[in-house]
Amino acid sequence: MTVTCFLPCRKGSERVPRKNIRPIADKPFGLLQIKLEQLLAARRIDKVVLSTNDEDIIKYARTLDSAKLDIRLRDDALSSSSTSTDELIEYAGSQIEDGHILWTHVTSPFLTAALYDDVIGRYLEELENGYDSLMTVSELRGFVWDESGPITYDRNVEKWPRTQTLAPLYEINSGVFLAPSAVYQQKADRIGERPYKYVVDKIQGFDIDWEEDFQIAEAMLTAGISDI
Repeated sequence: MTVTCFLPCRKGSERVPRKNIRPIADKPFGLLQIKLEQLLAARRIDKVVLSTNDEDIIKYARTLDSAKLDIRLRDDALSSSSTSTDELIEYAGSQIEDGHILWTHVTSPFLTAALYDDVIGRYLEELENGYDSLMTVSELRGFVWDESGPITYDRNVEKWPRTQTLAPLYEINSGVFLAPSAVYQQKADRIGERPYKYVVDKIQGFDIDWEEDFQIAEAMLTAGISDI
């Protein structure tokens, strides 16, 4: 049983310039440095496939000199802002033909090596319980509405219930997707028909998507709010 991490890192970012490799806190090579340190330290991850078209990312990754790290140059045609996630999923399936694929992002800096190991351990347990994949989620318990009104509670029953009594919703935070490689190849997806929802807390599930997210993450790292 082999677990291979697929780490996509394309060149360029429209919302946060040089997001992947921009210095953050005391890390001169930024989010990429944090993530590679975490993934290479995770005991249950056998190989890390770094998929990129960025020469600076490749240059830094080569300095790590790790037998566990497999740097693969991705064609620019699959590295643009118009490349769909579905296209990238098919590509990942072609790059990793067997074992299990753990898909993660550098934009989740608070998922530690220990947490990756725990996620993989839980995944293996839940495969025995009928689940066929895993994804990390953030639990939402709050007053959530759509255009028609509340969707997490019934105001005809109680106008303002205690939030802890509300049935949770789950937001996919894109921290980890974990599935057999066959799911990628047969279903062109990174989860199967019955994914296990692995709940992480707000900090662990924090995703950097906008400039203010980057600044918040840097402030948390500088303040030592969370381990990495």
